[in-house]
Amino acid sequence: MKDRTRNKFDAIREKLSGKNVLVAFSGGVDSTVLASVVSETAARTTLLTITSATVPEREVASAISIAERLGLDLIMKDLDWLSYEGLAANRADRCYSCKQILASMWIETARSMGLDIVVEGTTSSETEGYRPGLKALEESGVQSPFLNAAITKEEIREYARERGLSVADKPSMACLATRFPYGTKIDLDRLRMVDTVEQAVVDIFGVRCVRARYHGNLVRIEVGEDELNLMFDITKLNQIEQIARKVGFTYVTLDLRGYRTGAMDENLVL
Repeated sequence: MKDRTRNKFDAIREKLSGKNVLVAFSGGVDSTVLASVVSETAARTTLLTITSATVPEREVASAISIAERLGLDLIMKDLDWLSYEGLAANRADRCYSCKQILASMWIETARSMGLDIVVEGTTSSETEGYRPGLKALEESGVQSPFLNAAITKEEIREYARERGLSVADKPSMACLATRFPYGTKIDLDRLRMVDTVEQAVVDIFGVRCVRARYHGNLVRIEVGEDELNLMFDITKLNQIEQIARKVGFTYVTLDLRGYRTGAMDENLVL
């Protein structure tokens, strides 16, 4: 790791030294590295994972496992995401409203535990495109150390590899709400539809990065560009088609461009 990158992480450690810190924790590479960095100098490090219908069970299980390996205290709270009409209606500002709610839960938990500060893992690589959630975080008072220190996603992965963290090459993950075009109402059945298809693609094809994008009676499957070659197996494709039809889709497509962040924002007009 370059000295310049090391200095960035050192600056975070120095700023949080001796503090009692709550880390918003998903078990992804960013929040895992943040938890690791914080725990090295903070007086107390507590992890908080918010579960909801929009978080795949496999991600919750992963977060629990990673917290155990880090040896850090993990608190779990559930958010009744679908009860918020502003979220379930899936308007273009959904991420803004969601981050407001999450930040409020993080801050309330920290306050009730006598903790000094709440941190979350947004990086400097996540400022491009349509990012309404960033505005909500800025307004909330929750701190984003990686963003403030101009630490990129690749620098975080480099840190994870150097420290031997299991998440070093873990694909990015976003909540299941991102699978739906804005304006498409989100309900439990539809969330289960896309989650079932994604889990099936992982299990059958062995890919690591997958998104099942909902388009009414059609599901558009994205996998990592470097994993597209794994998808051209007729027998396995037939299995996916049968599973997708069983959960309610009529048509199943493979996006030949592969996974890219913000795919549902490509036709967004603000």
